[in-house]
Amino acid sequence: MTMKNSTLESLLEKHHKDAFLWALQCCEYRRDDANDVLQMTYLKIVEGKAKFKEQSLFKTWLFSVIRFTAIDFMKTNRSYRTLDDVEIAEEPAMNSEETNYKALLLQLPERQREVLLLAFYHQMTLAVIAETTGLHIGTVRTHYERGKSALRKLIQTVEI
Repeated sequence: MTMKNSTLESLLEKHHKDAFLWALQCCEYRRDDANDVLQMTYLKIVEGKAKFKEQSLFKTWLFSVIRFTAIDFMKTNRSYRTLDDVEIAEEPAMNSEETNYKALLLQLPERQREVLLLAFYHQMTLAVIAETTGLHIGTVRTHYERGKSALRKLIQTVEI
């Protein structure tokens, strides 16, 4: 069963804000990369390369497509610089809550960061996160618990 274009368009519009936030988080908060990833995701969907088979919620499926598109994008667009080009600077001062949470989350391993972002910022259950990421529910629970523990330790070191 294929979804009508009007239905697909309305679902994409409904979830656009959350989809962009997820793309931004998947791209380590690089806005231009997130825009590119989201555009590629929408193209995959419109061209029929990614098909919603109604086996999950639309948002779960959409986030999964965004995640895998971002992974591919980050692999192919990773830029490397020589050590001569890298400037060593002091750590930036964290002056806002947004900067604090982003900086702390970026210190976590990728899987833990993904699970926590999906749970706390996108209000997904662990079961839905497992479906979105393609991981086993037990693995998601482990990343969730380890991520919370690591984040707690990072927050405590910042507050001291």
